[in-house]
Amino acid sequence: MKLSLWSLVMDGGYIMIPLALLLLVTIYVFVERTLVIGRAAKEDKTFMNRIRDYVHEGDIESARKLCKKTDTPYGRLIEKGLSRIGRNMNDVLVAIENTGNIEVANLGKGLPWLSTTAAGAPMLGFLGTVVGMIDAFFSLANAGTAANITVLSSGIYQALVTTVAGLIVGIVALFAYNYLVARINRVMNSMETKTMEFMDLLNEPV
Repeated sequence: MKLSLWSLVMDGGYIMIPLALLLLVTIYVFVERTLVIGRAAKEDKTFMNRIRDYVHEGDIESARKLCKKTDTPYGRLIEKGLSRIGRNMNDVLVAIENTGNIEVANLGKGLPWLSTTAAGAPMLGFLGTVVGMIDAFFSLANAGTAANITVLSSGIYQALVTTVAGLIVGIVALFAYNYLVARINRVMNSMETKTMEFMDLLNEPV
């Protein structure tokens, strides 16, 4: 007799239902955030040079239109900075930083689900195992004189299925979370670089 994945899932009991839901949520969040972060990470190598030209020419409106057309987090940061030109440099920097915080928060939507799943899925698996072990020993006690190793071992193997499932879901969520965090950090570095270039641009002699 061979074990199949489907039979293991079915033997895991009702705890497998929330674990399956957590796995589906993890996959959805990972795919959706990967696409969003991928669009945010788009780099236009000529962007800052064109912004510099527009600013030196005094054509702020064209520079803002370019930022909107770029449709990236760093584009929205520079647009906010352009809208504050003429004010104190510290006010410009604060406006850009506030916009950056909003952009990072938008990129990180869904990540709390992944971190919660990474921590909670193994715990759910252990809970299922403990419940399964209690059920196995309860069955053994009720078997009376018919009790044997088969009654106990079948219950234990079914109980351990939830631990394996919980660990799998937790590991998938953990790797997905760390991967997305690394991608967001790269986007943040790009935003910081563009911000520094923009602030240097404003301090350049005309």
